[in-house]
Order: sequence, then C-alpha cells, then structure tokens
Amino acid sequence: MTKKILILFLICFIASLGAKAQGLPLGDSKKYVIGDIKVTGTTTYSEKIVVGFTKLKEGDEIYIPGDKLSKVIKDLWDTGLFSDINFYITNVEGNVADLELEIKEVPVLNQARITGVKKKTETEDLIDENNLKPGVKVTENLITTTKNYIESKYSKEGYFNASANIDVRPFTDTTGVKNRVNMIVNVDKGDRVKIDEIKFTGNEQFPDAKLRRNMKKTKQKNPIRFWKRSKYVENEFENDKLSIIEKYKESGFRDARITSDTLIIKNAEEIALELTIEEGSQYVIGEIDYLGNTVYTDDQLNRVLGLKKGDIYNGVLIDERIQGRDPSKQSVSNIYQNNGYLFSNIDLVETNVYNDTIDFEIRIVEGKEAYFDEIFVTGNDKTKDHVIYRELLTKPGQKYSQEAVVGTIRELGRLGYFDAEQLEPEFIDPNPQTGTLSLEYPVVEAGASQIELQGGYGGGGFIGTLGLSFNNFSVQGLFDKDAYDPIPMGDGQTLSLRAQASTYYQTYSLSFREPWLGGKRPVSFSTSFSYTRQFLFDYINRRADKTRSFDILGVSIGLAKRLQEPDQFMTISNQIGFQRYDLNNYNTGLFTFGDGFSNNLYYQFGISRDNTRINPIFPTGGSLFNITAKFTPPYSLWNGIDYGNLENNPDYQLKDDNGNLVDYNGNRVSPENSVPDTEKVDQKKYNWLEFYKIKFAGTWYTTLANFGPSKDLVLKTSAEYGFLGAYNSERGIPPFERFYVGGDGLGQYSLDGRETIQLRGYENQSIIPLDRPSNARDDGATIYNKYSMELRFPITLKQAASIYMLTFAEAGASYDNFRDYNPFQVNRSAGAGLRIFMPTFGLLGIDFGYGFDPVVGQQGPSGWQTHFIIGQQF
Repeated sequence: MTKKILILFLICFIASLGAKAQGLPLGDSKKYVIGDIKVTGTTTYSEKIVVGFTKLKEGDEIYIPGDKLSKVIKDLWDTGLFSDINFYITNVEGNVADLELEIKEVPVLNQARITGVKKKTETEDLIDENNLKPGVKVTENLITTTKNYIESKYSKEGYFNASANIDVRPFTDTTGVKNRVNMIVNVDKGDRVKIDEIKFTGNEQFPDAKLRRNMKKTKQKNPIRFWKRSKYVENEFENDKLSIIEKYKESGFRDARITSDTLIIKNAEEIALELTIEEGSQYVIGEIDYLGNTVYTDDQLNRVLGLKKGDIYNGVLIDERIQGRDPSKQSVSNIYQNNGYLFSNIDLVETNVYNDTIDFEIRIVEGKEAYFDEIFVTGNDKTKDHVIYRELLTKPGQKYSQEAVVGTIRELGRLGYFDAEQLEPEFIDPNPQTGTLSLEYPVVEAGASQIELQGGYGGGGFIGTLGLSFNNFSVQGLFDKDAYDPIPMGDGQTLSLRAQASTYYQTYSLSFREPWLGGKRPVSFSTSFSYTRQFLFDYINRRADKTRSFDILGVSIGLAKRLQEPDQFMTISNQIGFQRYDLNNYNTGLFTFGDGFSNNLYYQFGISRDNTRINPIFPTGGSLFNITAKFTPPYSLWNGIDYGNLENNPDYQLKDDNGNLVDYNGNRVSPENSVPDTEKVDQKKYNWLEFYKIKFAGTWYTTLANFGPSKDLVLKTSAEYGFLGAYNSERGIPPFERFYVGGDGLGQYSLDGRETIQLRGYENQSIIPLDRPSNARDDGATIYNKYSMELRFPITLKQAASIYMLTFAEAGASYDNFRDYNPFQVNRSAGAGLRIFMPTFGLLGIDFGYGFDPVVGQQGPSGWQTHFIIGQQF
C-alpha cells in the first residue's frame, strides 16, 4: 500500500505522556517495523549523523505512538540545537512504516554588532559578557538573556531607563553556507539618574550630614560640589553602605547595621535613597588575653596592639592592628611575618560580651620559623645576574621576612631596568613541616637606554638638546666584541653624553656612574666633565653678540653610600668639583669685569631618603627628601684682603694707559678724588668664588583611590627651598650659582651653577624678585621657594609606553634677601598636562598652565602658557 500518511507525533507524544502519568494503557498504539528514515528541513548536519543520533534504524520494531519515539523527540530537544522537531509517517505497507524527521536547526551567529555605546572597550565587554561570538547558537533564550543582562547592567550603573532592542537578520556568506544570522543590539542607555536626596532614620549618634560625608561615591545633589556628580551606581552604593557601618564600628558600635535601604524613583531623572539604621550599643574593650604566644610576651604584643582595657571598641582599628596587610605598618601579624613566621596564624575571638564590654582572646598559632631555601631571578636576558642579586633583600638561608620581600620588589622596580608593573614574587614549595620555601622573582626587561630629544622656548630663544643615556651600561663589555648589541649592556652603570644649544650658547657634557664601586657594597662612584660657551644676549633686540663670550669648563668626582641605618632608604653623597669661568668682553649687571676669569672649587654634601614605590615612572606611594649643602673654602678668612676697603686700595683705582688717576669720564684727578676701577675690584672679588648654598626638596606620593590594576589616582605634593649665601658680607654673594624661577624648567643651558626652577603658567625665568625695578633684567635670585600639588591618573603603564594625565596647582617666588622673604607672597598657577614615557626616548609631555599673577613689569595675570616637556623629568 503506497499511501502517504501524515501524522504529527508531537501530539501523540503529549497524549502518551498524559496516559502514562495516569497509569493507563496507551490507546491506539501499534507495533511497526521501521522501513526508510528520511531527514528533511534546515540543518547543516548530514542525514546520517541525525539518524544516528536518534538511535533508530531500519528493521527496528517500535510502537507508534510509544515511549521510544517520544524519548527520541525529547533527546533531540535537549540538545538545544533545534528550534522545531516533527515526525511523520510517509508510507505504510503492511506493518512496515517509512518515517520522515523534519527538523529546523537553531541559527548560528555570524556577527554581533552593538550600537549606542561609544567606547570600543565597552562594546567588547558586552560581547564577551554575553558570549556573542561567531558560532554561538542564537536561541530565544540567548536573545532574552542578552536583553535582560544589558538592561540590568546599566540599571546598576544608574541608567534606570536603559533599554536594549535586538534585531536578528539572516546572513548568507559567499560560500553559500546558510542558517547564519547577524545580531544587531541597539542600546539606549538614556540619562543616568541623579540622587536628589539621601535620608537616614534611626541614627542618633551621627547626623545625616556626617553619614553622607562618609559615603565616598554616593552623593546627593549639591550645586556647590561641582567636582563630584550625584550619580547612582549600585555597587558603589553597596560599598558606601559598608563605609557607614565601618564608621559606626570605629566609634564602638559593633552591632550597627542597615536594616533596610529603599530606592524611590521620583521622576525619570531623579531618585531618592532612604536608609534605616539600627545603631545598637556602644562597646568598650574589656580583657585582652593571648593564647599560644611563645616568641613574644603579652607585654610586647600589647605594645604592638596599642589598645587597652576601657578603650572604645574600634572594629576597623582592631583588624588593622591584628591583621594589618601593609608590612611597613605596626600589627601583630606583621611582627610575626617580618620575623620568619610565614606559617603563623592569628585569630581574634570574642570570649565574653557583658553590658557594654567585650573580652577578647587573640589566639596565635606561631608555626615553625621559615627560611629561604633558594632565591631565583628569571627573565633577565640583558641585565647580568650580579646586578640584580646585589639588590635583593632576601638571601638563601635567611629568615623569612614579608617586609624584605616587598622591599626587594621596590628596589628592583627602582632600578628602571624592568617593567615595574609585572614584578610579582612567586613562592615555591612552602613547607610548614620543614619551615622552608624558595622564592622566584620573574622580571621582564625594559629598555634602559634612551635618546634624549629635548626642546623648549626659554632664556630668549629655542633650546634644543640631543643626548644619549645608557642606564644599564657595561664598561667591561667595551673589550668584548660579542657584548655589542648595539652597545655593551648589563652591568648597571650609567653613561650619558649630552649636547645642548640655542642661538647664544652651546654646552657639552659627559658623565659616568658606577652604583656599586668594587661590586661589594652600595657605594657609588660618579664623575663628569662639561664645557659650555655662552654669548652675551641682547634681550631687547633678541640677538646674540658672538664677539662677547663666556666659557665654562667643569669637572667633578663624587662618592655616595646607601645606608642601612636608620633604614635602607637613606643615602649620603659627597662631591668635589672645579669650574673655570673665562670672560671675553662679557659684561652683565651682576659684576663689571668683562675680561678675566673666576675659579670655583667646591665641596657638596647631600642626604637623601627615597622610599617611593614601585614604578619610577609613576610612583604610587612613599616619599623623597633631599637636603644638599654646597660649600667653597672660606678664602677671606686667611687671604688677608680687606674687601670692605678694596675700592679705596690704590692698586684698584681707575687709571689711564699712562698710569694716571682718572675719573669715569677719563679726566685726570688727584688721589683724594680717585675712583675705584670696578672691573679690577670685581675681578679680585671673584677670582676664587666664595659662597655656601643650601637646598631642600620634599616630595610625597599618596594613592587616593584605586580603579583596578595599574589604575591608581595619585596625589603628588612637593615643597622646595633654596638659599645662596656669603661667608663675608663685604665680599658679597657671587654672580654664579643663582636660582631662575618660572617656565618649563628646561633652561639648564649654562653650567655656571645656576638652577632653573619649573613654575608652569609663566614664561621661562620670568619670576624675578618683586623689589626689582620693572626694567630690571633677570640675573637670578639668591632665595626661592616653590610649592606644588599634582593629581595623576594613568591611561596605561605598559612596557612599550607609560601614559598618564595630570592636573596641577603650583606657587613659587624668588627673592634677593631674607628682608624681603615672604613664603606666602608667591606667583600662583594651575593647569593640566599629559606625560608619555617611552623607553627609547624618555619622557614626552605637554602642560597647559594658567598664571594667576602678574610678573615684574607686567599688568594683569600671566595667563595661559604652553610648556613642552621632552627629556628625563618625572
């Protein structure tokens, strides 16, 4: 019989399940022998594979309808690969039935596209978070969950009106492969809702305003607080609720809790938050007992804990003093961890709570002392092992110290040879039974050689610099032809060559530094040589007179030692230097001899402390202090020259070519009417310079907030002071070694000891003492002070390039004497900038600064100034 019978077995399947559930026999069920099985519909699978999955084959006996066929349909549905499944009988001859399986396969995603989202990273995150990648089966469930996820995600971020509409469109590629679709997700975030008000109920100990201030991210609308938006973000709100509870715990309210929080939608743009607080009672500390401590006595641990009976219970402080995570801070855990007890465990247990008092037990499992077995450094393919190992504060056989491990990471980062962001120590085989562990420091080499291309406008013209700085140089490799790649590297030495020029000067310098002289102790040796030729510059005509020059030759040698006491951050430095100044028809307002020479033999002593961490390009914590004192010998104590009467000395009176006394007009005069020859007087005064110079600089780095790995918001604050003085007031302060304030700080073109002090928002060297006349030239100052605040945030701190943006506020001034000194009468500025550090070229940057105050000879504020930073300034 060739009759095609169409029976939809899905209905029969449902009916048979119902019958089976009631324990009734299957009605109209008949046994058939399967004949031909055909697969139709839309599928990318072969007919053989589909039939094989059903486990049905020609010749099988089955009941139609029946359990076996029902199970086949169920199994096919459970795969999630099909959106429609139908069984048909296409022909029956006797008891042989031919079957047709009609299926519709779930489409496969070809591409997902997100619209309505601006940031590329945000788009990529949405695709990853919803697994919208090519090859994914596009089911109704995928579409629904994607829509719900996106709307929920943005709702948690404060976009309560966010919507996601998903359009699925068929796609056929050039190869003719079918059953593919493109998914277009249209996202409309809408406006982020703002918090109109935050209310509290149940709070008696703290007013609403104080609790609101304790919420760092969640703020209600306030027109005065323009720097912080009143946006609502769910996870930030949850963190701020914890901050409120911590505030109560700090004041002894251990049981404080938020019993409810309600979000009230006021309109499409505003919400209100209402929090109900149960404060509980205020507790004090009762008895504190220690159990299990043998290494430290109770009294020693009590001194570390810093808490005593009767103190207000402070849950946050107690946790810090017991389980402090910062190895540099005082805590019970740290004194164990920093003294070898890696495997120690410390728990705080409340043993008794009565009235308003809590008794505690601090239960200590000291464990076995741990010692370092082996210390490894891996990944250094340029830097030689000894350069790294001499910086390690952890040694084989040494007792374990958490502080030493953290300190080693800091020291390796400060070298500048490695990517500081990837310095992560790895513990190997820590064994509590044997008390041993090994430690590995994986390092990633970073470029240590730099080409310095520095440029800026200052001192009357464009200043350009070309320099080569090899910060991981190897002198020993100079004699090894295989070490040139392209130059010998790896011994941690520094070799710098520098040439700088403008329209009126050229300067050349060479310096070398060996940080570990002899290789045994951290005693550094440095030496430098420099030469400069400077021409007299006409500030009015903006031209240099090449017939009037000033030559300076300098050489120095120095030793510095890194100390261990009071800590390993201290360094003492010593330097002896000599400079020869030769003038050729070079007159300035500071001294009158234009032809002659001066010699400068000096000794410089410095003390510095640097515990900044970890990345030298972008420190996130610590501080840096420098105090330097520069002295020349006090020649006037023993040379017998009366500088007060030098102008009256007959040997220094003005004379004509015939030796006759003359006045400044060239007329002959009698001895009683003679006048001093100021050139000879100044030449005598400054033939050997005599001065002392004291400077102080302090810089602090503070992480204000963390927004993820390598995403720290850092505040850099600094203060600087400088003073140039004379031993002999009659001899006076020399015309060299002075301070020049203002601009980008790039004007270190003259090697006469001058120092250019950066003060953005003003032209270079424009901040001169206020007591000078408006037409005075800037010949430097003898006193200066400067204050700076800089807020930094990194865009990326990758090895290839470190980029961070900044905003700043600065203030500074210069003075001629202490009589006029006023540390608060300063020139102020503020602005923003960008820094890019590339290992090959060093630091590149730009600052836009606005000077709020006028400079001498100017009406109105300095206004906007643009400063380019190209060089090794951080």
